[in-house]
Amino acid sequence: MPKRAWHECAYPGCHRLTKDRYCEIHVAKQDARRESSYRRGYTSRWAKTRRAFLMEHPVCECPECQASGQPLPADVVDHIIPHRGDPVLFWDRNNWQAMNHVCHNKKTAREDGGFGNKKR
Repeated sequence: MPKRAWHECAYPGCHRLTKDRYCEIHVAKQDARRESSYRRGYTSRWAKTRRAFLMEHPVCECPECQASGQPLPADVVDHIIPHRGDPVLFWDRNNWQAMNHVCHNKKTAREDGGFGNKKR
């Protein structure tokens, strides 16, 4: 079997050479960064519930879409208040809103500090 070639670490800004995706310094950071979606509560039960919720709420409920008068089709169930692993908040239907993935990504970036935004 051929040996793997050396390449730069995939961690942003790291130029160390490795044969794996991340160098030995950054592999632990990537592993600790985020639990799997299953461990965060996104199970088959969630998939079925999500599908049913989107059938009941077919259009994006974000303020921008509602103000435009032409909301985009919803394809994501958003937790209005991020649940951060709290199962009660995760399953609280009053904390859900149907959103289009584009609107959801913008909201998440604003809240989590993505794209240079301050983390809320």
